[in-house]
Amino acid sequence: MTHVNPPVKTDDPADAVTQWFTLMERYCASVDYDSAEQIFAEDVVSFGTAMSIVRGRKALREGQWESIWGNINDFKMDLDNVHAGGSGNQAWGVVSWTSTGYDSNHKPFSRPGRATVTLERRDGVWLAAHTHFSLSPGTPQRTFGARA
Repeated sequence: MTHVNPPVKTDDPADAVTQWFTLMERYCASVDYDSAEQIFAEDVVSFGTAMSIVRGRKALREGQWESIWGNINDFKMDLDNVHAGGSGNQAWGVVSWTSTGYDSNHKPFSRPGRATVTLERRDGVWLAAHTHFSLSPGTPQRTFGARA
């Protein structure tokens, strides 16, 4: 895997998406909320498994990330199979991901999902203006973490 450093500044919209997903994978896996916020627009609109539609990084962090990231392990995006495109200052991307969740008895289970992102280039930096992360159909909606 290529090492990517923030911020994402490439001129190629499809490459920006792959770089963005690479960073998001790193931040989610390491439960690094502060760094993750830096690749999102302040006015991001998002939804996911744990929340309805929210606007803003703070709402996204509190409503989704903080209820999930510390309760999973092995978060990995399928970076070899990113579907992406765009032109000018707009880009879009889709990718699948996997993680390990934990049932109420703290036993591990496979937790696959998928993600979409819409990026906007603002002042030369690609930021997520919209994201949707959700579990694959049939996957348990809640994870309790590895320990009681």
